[in-house]
Amino acid sequence: MKIEFTTVDVFTDRRFGGNPLAVIPDARGLATEQMQSIAAEFNLAETTFVLPPQDPAHTAQVRIFTPKAEMPFAGHPNVGTAFVLARAGVCHGRKITGDRLVFEEKAGLVPLDLTREQGSIVAARLAAPQKLALGDELAPELVAEICGLGTGDIGSATHRPVIASCGNNFVFAEVTSRAALAKATVRTDLLARHVPMSRAVGIHLYTHATELGVEIQSRMFAPLYGVPEDPATGSANVVLIGLLAHFRREADLTLSKTIGQGFDMGRPSILESMAEKKGGRVVDTYIGGRCVPMLSGTIDLA
Repeated sequence: MKIEFTTVDVFTDRRFGGNPLAVIPDARGLATEQMQSIAAEFNLAETTFVLPPQDPAHTAQVRIFTPKAEMPFAGHPNVGTAFVLARAGVCHGRKITGDRLVFEEKAGLVPLDLTREQGSIVAARLAAPQKLALGDELAPELVAEICGLGTGDIGSATHRPVIASCGNNFVFAEVTSRAALAKATVRTDLLARHVPMSRAVGIHLYTHATELGVEIQSRMFAPLYGVPEDPATGSANVVLIGLLAHFRREADLTLSKTIGQGFDMGRPSILESMAEKKGGRVVDTYIGGRCVPMLSGTIDLA
């Protein structure tokens, strides 16, 4: 049994940047255990497996795996998978027309809009499958200890460290400087003790820093899921823009930010984020970016 695959660099306009993704465009016949093994073999942050949709009104059913676990939703896998399928122009025998795709995932439906330049697909943007949801707060000193920082490196002027989600739970904490963000590390033992996999995917740190065309720099650590550090985390940054809008005083606004991630690990990524707030409530959040094709080949499962 031979399985075709494609890899693509997501949230970048150049090869060897952004976040690599492996896409299996036809995952029919694969068991869950095989999908997990293939994801572990690629050893990328995520690998996606494309199946026929349960509802023919949708484009596909997409399953997402890290090297260690299946995810209900993720950002760069959706953007990259949309890019790959749209460039192919077909999904499980059905032509892809127009600039809108809809994926069925464990967290819900994920709509994606495509961007074309001179007739070619260059980018995609998703709308989060779930509304912004805030969970428990964490003590700044605990987050600082987990991340190898001083308590003074964790900001709390806008919000205390908090668990939040638009489909995946993450711990969000603002750090007070770009230097503090750059020196952050994660102690896996403390993370497992205080923020186990059942509580959150990982810790997402960010700081306001205008550099290299971005307005925010961020880093995300999820070692319990087999991702020591992620070059670009759409499912975290789509929550981050929602958080920032939530804590703004305006009852109604459209907030857009260009977010950088992966700069401190040599995989610079650019994510375009937006949140819509109406009547004091964040109603929609979006994340998108450019993609670059990289590799294609086959996996021999015989």
